[in-house]
Amino acid sequence: MSHTTSALRRRFLQLLGLTAASWGLAPQAARAQAANSAPDVLRIGYQKSAVNLVILKQQGILEKRFPNTRVSWIEFPAGPQLLEALSVGSLEFGLTGDSPPVFAQAAGKDLLYVGAEPPKPDSSAILVLKDSPLRKLADLKGRKVALQKGSSAHYLLVQAVAEAGLQWTDIQPIYLTPADARAAFERKSVDAWAIWDPFYAATELAVQPRVLATGRDLSSNNSFYLASRPFVTRHPEALAVLFEELTRADRQAQENRKEVIKLIADFSGLDAGVVSLFLQRRPKSPVGPLSAQTVADQQRVADAFYKLGLIPKPVTVAEIVWRPQH
Repeated sequence: MSHTTSALRRRFLQLLGLTAASWGLAPQAARAQAANSAPDVLRIGYQKSAVNLVILKQQGILEKRFPNTRVSWIEFPAGPQLLEALSVGSLEFGLTGDSPPVFAQAAGKDLLYVGAEPPKPDSSAILVLKDSPLRKLADLKGRKVALQKGSSAHYLLVQAVAEAGLQWTDIQPIYLTPADARAAFERKSVDAWAIWDPFYAATELAVQPRVLATGRDLSSNNSFYLASRPFVTRHPEALAVLFEELTRADRQAQENRKEVIKLIADFSGLDAGVVSLFLQRRPKSPVGPLSAQTVADQQRVADAFYKLGLIPKPVTVAEIVWRPQH
């Protein structure tokens, strides 16, 4: 983590303490204040890849931190579906990859970036079957490539096509959910598949595909926490608690790997070997506010989609990045 990002995160997680000091509250009183100012309902959207959130869910941590809040957990197959629910008021908080917020902002959805995890470039890939004639990215020309529209895999594929010296119109994108995409991939209805973990890890172990490219040198593959504007406005102290606990969950994922593998496997139904593989590719992932570098990375994602006509208008990412007030 950069010095700037580390400083931002420390400042963010001091929000409760700063608020408490202004009221002359002791730490215990600050925690009580956070609980009292928490929402009546907290609906959290997550995916199987959301390691920190899954740990909190399985251990019931937020239910303990917010005893007067009805916490609900809703699983989604990918980020676009999650952000649609967030934008219509069915969620307060959720985690996605880099592309879904860009598509949501371009569509005029009212939501805010509130936090981020470090990049995970090794956690997504473009796959082909082991007997495929495709050997390099340039071989994608004229081929059908499965992907979830508006997902992090969408930007990975955009970058891969550009890296190969191709135009976006040179390939045939086939927009499918991860489950449908894997079925199409295995029956050879598509020539390649752009996908992220844990779907990537599960396919790697079960099918033994070849990897044409990962996100390394193509996409930072950042992960973002987003929230509804009313939740952010009314409950900033609750956000501070969320990120404190998410960062604590990440430490557990790093330090107690066997325990966390079992916890995630029991929750998800994924084989422990799959969970172990995708956790190996996942770096330390503490949670904090978006740094200037992360915002710049995300603006490049937005600009790339607009340049290709994949979103209807240009967007300025910084306009919907929340900054804690001090």
